[in-house]
Amino acid sequence: MSGLLPVAEARARILSGVARLPSERVALREALGRTLANPLSALRTQPPWDCSAMDGYAVRASDVGRAPARLTVIGEAAAGRAFGGRVGPGEAVRIFTGAPVPDGADAILLQEDAERDGAVVTAQEAAVLGRHIRRAGIDFATGQELLPAGRRLGARDLALAAALGHPAVDVGRRPRVAILATGDELVMPGERAGPDQIIASNSFAIAAVVEGEGGVAVDLGIAPDDRAAIRAAIDRAIEEKVDVLVTLGGASVGDHDLVQPALAEAGVALDFWKIAMRPGKPMMAGRRGDMLALGLPGNPVSAIVCSLLFLVPALRRMAGREDVEPAKTFARLGRDMAQNDRREDYMRAALTFDSDGVAVATAFDRQDSSMLRALSDAECLLVRPAHAPAADAGTPCEIMMLHHPF
Repeated sequence: MSGLLPVAEARARILSGVARLPSERVALREALGRTLANPLSALRTQPPWDCSAMDGYAVRASDVGRAPARLTVIGEAAAGRAFGGRVGPGEAVRIFTGAPVPDGADAILLQEDAERDGAVVTAQEAAVLGRHIRRAGIDFATGQELLPAGRRLGARDLALAAALGHPAVDVGRRPRVAILATGDELVMPGERAGPDQIIASNSFAIAAVVEGEGGVAVDLGIAPDDRAAIRAAIDRAIEEKVDVLVTLGGASVGDHDLVQPALAEAGVALDFWKIAMRPGKPMMAGRRGDMLALGLPGNPVSAIVCSLLFLVPALRRMAGREDVEPAKTFARLGRDMAQNDRREDYMRAALTFDSDGVAVATAFDRQDSSMLRALSDAECLLVRPAHAPAADAGTPCEIMMLHHPF
């Protein structure tokens, strides 16, 4: 393929071959970050009975419509220990937050509005019918569907699932992603680098992206610029039955770019290998059976940006999520921008806010795709469409936020 594929078309072609993975049942404590395969409905009503929202006394509003009013305390109700009797005329029950409201009572007299003397309590303020009582089912009722399929479970969702009565949930299986770095120039952090070598960093970033999306990263290490060694590593990924193979480096068509022929030898049918984007033009995508193969560029910024635009959507589709497309929002340019060429640009940028609270994205001066420091410093990617005209500072623009762990 000689032409450059637009970013949106490249992503659509990748996603067209990606399906949701089978589900599995896990204990609720193991479900953080997992994606619900089936909706969750309430197995009980919450709260299951009228309960007190405050510490005080359960009373009949008609008895304390005016203050002062004297009542006889006939018992006590606490969370988990209900009062078994009934509140009659001129009676009160000492009650604590979360306790069921006794039969006959229809108001809560706050403890700070009451004076207690043995078995007699005097209301210093009038109590209002229904005040400080949480009605049964005010949160949810049995049978209500409250967590939809495709929801990625966070801490709040786990709390709700537990309250609904679910000790375990059905979630999408974690996508398994093999990561293979390639190149004679690479050594691992902590290893001694030769005069013509650099430290490998891409595999750490891509593994973090995978795990941040709920996947499992399978590290295949570093393969030298040797076709047989690269092919052997690819065969390992196939044997491991991973869902995605990500190669790093060697994605172009030079004499030392051996990933493409090695993938072809391993039976990977390549779909495309050039994208109209900056950084990240020399990216490959293909399939071998159920395994998606993505060949990311060797430059670290290019690899990370490509992972956000193409790998993350694929992982989300596999997990069963609905929000697979990269989220973009609007800001205003913090500086003048020149006319763009045929490649969609993802520029590292700082994000500030003007006096009106409007986001302002200012592209860094240097946008070299090898500069990890600039990517680490950036709060967002400033998206410049292909052939975008020159734009003055203050012009609306699109940005992609760089959230943790990216």
